[in-house]
Amino acid sequence: ETLSGEKAECDMFSLPEKRDPLHISLADKADVILVAPATADIIAKTAAGICDDLLTCSICATRTPVVFAPAMNERMFKNVILQEKIKYLKKNGYYFIEPIKGRLACGDEGIGHLAEIDTIVEEIENILKV
Repeated sequence: ETLSGEKAECDMFSLPEKRDPLHISLADKADVILVAPATADIIAKTAAGICDDLLTCSICATRTPVVFAPAMNERMFKNVILQEKIKYLKKNGYYFIEPIKGRLACGDEGIGHLAEIDTIVEEIENILKV
């Protein structure tokens, strides 16, 4: 809220100001949904069609581009199951901004560091031009 100047929605089950379900109204308002940093959990949930929180329900309900910018430990990112989920999502029209090599949260160095903000912004602009 501080950075955007907009209300941050967090609770799908709070009483709405209107009758519209929150995840549907958010999905309808969005020009793009960016998940950054995207965890292995959110990527796998999306690929499996699991909708158990505001983010996954909004992703499922949107008609706009969904972009994931993964950030996680290199071993998690390279996990064969996660890579299959990423391939599946890409095949079905989801976008990915690849992580870069850098210092990871665990202190290791490797692929899994969130892409540079300038790269993310540029990719989003390119996707919206399509």
